[in-house]
Amino acid sequence: MVRRTKAEAAVTRVQLLDAAERVFRERGVASTTLGEVAAAAGVTRGAVYWHFRDKADLLAALCGRTTLPLDALFDDAVTQGANALDTLRTTAIAALRHLAGDPRAQAIFQLVFQTCGSNEDMAPLASTQQRERGACLARVEGLVARAVEQGSLPPDTDPLLAGEALHAYVMGIMQSWVQNPASYDLGAAAPALIDAMLAGLRASPPRRNGVAAPSSDTR
Repeated sequence: MVRRTKAEAAVTRVQLLDAAERVFRERGVASTTLGEVAAAAGVTRGAVYWHFRDKADLLAALCGRTTLPLDALFDDAVTQGANALDTLRTTAIAALRHLAGDPRAQAIFQLVFQTCGSNEDMAPLASTQQRERGACLARVEGLVARAVEQGSLPPDTDPLLAGEALHAYVMGIMQSWVQNPASYDLGAAAPALIDAMLAGLRASPPRRNGVAAPSSDTR
């Protein structure tokens, strides 16, 4: 009986997550009540509260069952011994292609982007996203610092500013593209987009003294 109860609870939880993903996408997180999620899942409102404290907890669970674009990719990147800029390139392209090829990741990414910071109820999720952003930035900064050590970037390159720029560039592409996925093929365009950013970083990186080096092309 215990095993059956646990199995049934697991099924109900999946039903709720599937319903929440669908209803949140159709109506928006702020405009959706937990009662509407329960109705869409075909369960009672009490079942929602058995599994989730509130909408923020429910949305966090949706994030937890989805591999978002930057999740885990940099975990592998920081341990690689190859050229750091090549690792950055490979990782960033993989992140964009992951987003382009995973409709669920697109949906959850857009929900989180639109919802975090929208109201106090979402403060816990916003805090979690902020911590994850900081962790991602630290990984990117570490790769930039390693690129400096390897001589791929000038010795006075500022890894913090360069990391911020790289992170903002990739996230900006993602946030813009999910608003209109039909605008272009992100998976196909990913290498060119990332190469453009890295070319700029190589040519004129942010410097520790706050001054970017002039371009070598004086024409």
